[in-house]
Amino acid sequence: MMKSLIMAIATGCWVGNMPKAPGTWGSLFAFLPWLLIKGLTLPFYLLTLILVFIIGFFAAGSAEKILDRADAGPIVIDEILGMFITLTLAPDHPVAWLLGFVLFRIFDIIKPFPVSWFDQRIHGGIGIMMDDVAAGIYAFLSLQLLWYLFGNLLL
Repeated sequence: MMKSLIMAIATGCWVGNMPKAPGTWGSLFAFLPWLLIKGLTLPFYLLTLILVFIIGFFAAGSAEKILDRADAGPIVIDEILGMFITLTLAPDHPVAWLLGFVLFRIFDIIKPFPVSWFDQRIHGGIGIMMDDVAAGIYAFLSLQLLWYLFGNLLL
């Protein structure tokens, strides 16, 4: 029972088990719960991010042991949190949301420093979560800057 709950959380309700590009599917799946939390006040939104980080840290670390693979592909709770971070204070516009998704995937895939440092040097649940936290921060900052500079072209 507990093993199933851990795997459900770590794999984003088993979305991470999809055959190709689990990180992309996990990032897309993140939109469903994000639509439920996006209307929270900023303090409650940030509290939610902290809770997802803590739950994700434990679930990802446990799932890694269950799967017997370091940072196994099916573990996508980190991508879900990364998308939540990316979409923090996102403009209420579908183009902004799509841009956030694309930016997060770019930073998660190319792994600029310190994303790569977390990915290569920190292991277990904390390492799984932190590289996507860093990618999410990069994507958040990029989204905010790009929307500030060019968002009025879409409105």
